[in-house]
Amino acid sequence: MAIAAWKRFEKTPGWQRKKRFLKRLIGKELRLKIDVDVPVIKEGGWWFTPERFNKDTVVYSLGVGDEIDFDLSIIDKYGVEVFAFDPTPSSIEMLDARRLPGKFHFQPWAVTASDGSLKFYPRLKKDGTKSEVMFTIVPEEETKDDVIEVPAYSLSSITRKLGHKRIDILKMDIEGAEYEVLEGLLASPVQPTQLLVEFHHRFVENGIERTYDIIGRLREAGYRIFAISEIGREVSFLKQ
Repeated sequence: MAIAAWKRFEKTPGWQRKKRFLKRLIGKELRLKIDVDVPVIKEGGWWFTPERFNKDTVVYSLGVGDEIDFDLSIIDKYGVEVFAFDPTPSSIEMLDARRLPGKFHFQPWAVTASDGSLKFYPRLKKDGTKSEVMFTIVPEEETKDDVIEVPAYSLSSITRKLGHKRIDILKMDIEGAEYEVLEGLLASPVQPTQLLVEFHHRFVENGIERTYDIIGRLREAGYRIFAISEIGREVSFLKQ
């Protein structure tokens, strides 16, 4: 009972903000500020702006994991088309077992900077066991022999394959692969209007520096921050 109560308390916004503050003090979390004030809505753990939403809005959701609350919520409330991508076996199995709306489209692909294949490794949980759901491109000593190799495509290739000339929202939760994908995105002719990114700097070498660097490059390309999560790792950008 006490453990369950603590786990619930850990997820409260107030505790998450305090935790973020302490981690910022010791240099383990980002110090970011909101650049632009726009209407913001939170659905399924992600912050976005519904301005300019209509029946033709195209949403890309990179990294399904074990839940699709965000995807289903915006389909239900706004009638948008969601194109989801995740090559991990658990996500494919989970989606195969569910009844999904017609506007939810899934491809078992990884998204990266260039076409080819990508190696994924199970993420280690806090108790030291290997996750069956979360995978990362960064191997650890305990997981290096559990590699899976999956098909991977750049955003440019994916938009060509699917016949899209634009992406209105790109949501990205891809366990450390976001840096390569964002670098590819900056070189792509198709740049999403909104970017919703979870940064995994805690998993990659020089993670904080890499995160600041890619955010700086996004700002140079015209992206502005309009929302930051309580823990400071999910950041929402608007192209201006």
